[in-house]
This record gives sequence, C-alpha cells and structure tokens, in this order.
Amino acid sequence: MEKLKNNEIIHSSFWSNFFRSPADQTDLHKSLKSIPLFSELSKRDLTHFVKIIHNRHYLAGEYIFYQGDPGIALYIIREGEITIQRSEDINENLPLATLGYGDFFGELALVDGEKRSASAVAISESRLAVIFKPDLDEYIERFPKKGIKILEGIAHIIAHRLRKINEDHYNLQKKLNIYSEEDYGA
Repeated sequence: MEKLKNNEIIHSSFWSNFFRSPADQTDLHKSLKSIPLFSELSKRDLTHFVKIIHNRHYLAGEYIFYQGDPGIALYIIREGEITIQRSEDINENLPLATLGYGDFFGELALVDGEKRSASAVAISESRLAVIFKPDLDEYIERFPKKGIKILEGIAHIIAHRLRKINEDHYNLQKKLNIYSEEDYGA
C-alpha cells in the first residue's frame, strides 16, 4: 500500500502494471499490446478493438471517478499521472497508488460492474483511453474467441494481484508478530 512517510510517497506495487514495457506514447496499438488483457490480439484484431476505445482528457485535480460510483470502465493512462485514493470520511483521503503512462486501472469494472472501492484523481493534466463495459460486452459478443482472450487477461491480472496481496498480507503479519514479541516478549 502506498503510504505517506515523512512526506514521501512510497509507490505500491499492487496497483502497478507489472506487465508494462516501455512503449511509444503515440502508438495506442503498442500500448494495448503491453497490457495482458490485449497482448494476445493480432494487429488486425487490435484495429477492430481500437474502434471501441474512447479518449478522455482530465485537468489536474479533476476526478475520473469517485469511490462508490458504479464501475463502468477500464482506463489506460496515455499521458499524465493519476492517483488512486480511498476515503473513510469527507476530510481524509488515503493515497493507495500513483500511476503513470501505460498503467491501467478499473479492470474489475469489466467483470463485475460493482461500485468503485476508491476514487481516481488526475494529479496532472492527463489523457486516458477508456474502454466501457457495454462496448467490451458487444465486442466479445461479435468476436467471442478474442473476447475469451481478453477475459483470460483480466483473470491473469486479478490472480497476479491477489498473489501480491497474499504476499503483502503474510509479510505484514510477520512484521506485526515481530513487533508484538519485541514489545511484550514471547
């Protein structure tokens, strides 16, 4: 988890795109190929797929979505920086991650459409490629074999992130046990 520690931000590996490789910022096809959801699609498939992508522009400080909003889209950062943050009350926002070019977020919305568990806010002026769930559903209906590959990519990302959470949880538990033994003796 990303934390503020002496006013420094510690970047979280959980939200990172573990699969990202550097790509030319102006080439959406290359950006998509660097994301596991779309890496199995051919150039021809991508040409069809790019037609369902919407481009959005956000100013610094502008919310992309709020915690509690319905999850309706996946976002790919084409330019700028985005922070993912969670709040317990109106006056407190806990930053979870800072994302940049090539990172993506909101992929669970493509699976379950549940409410957002956190907010996404543009840190700087940002350009995002957006894939809305209804558009993806229609694409999957038209191209089921390609759709299965995309859904397998989503499953791969979710599994990878779940393994990371399990490892982080285990390490945190170990750390808590060490502090407990030091404070109270074992």
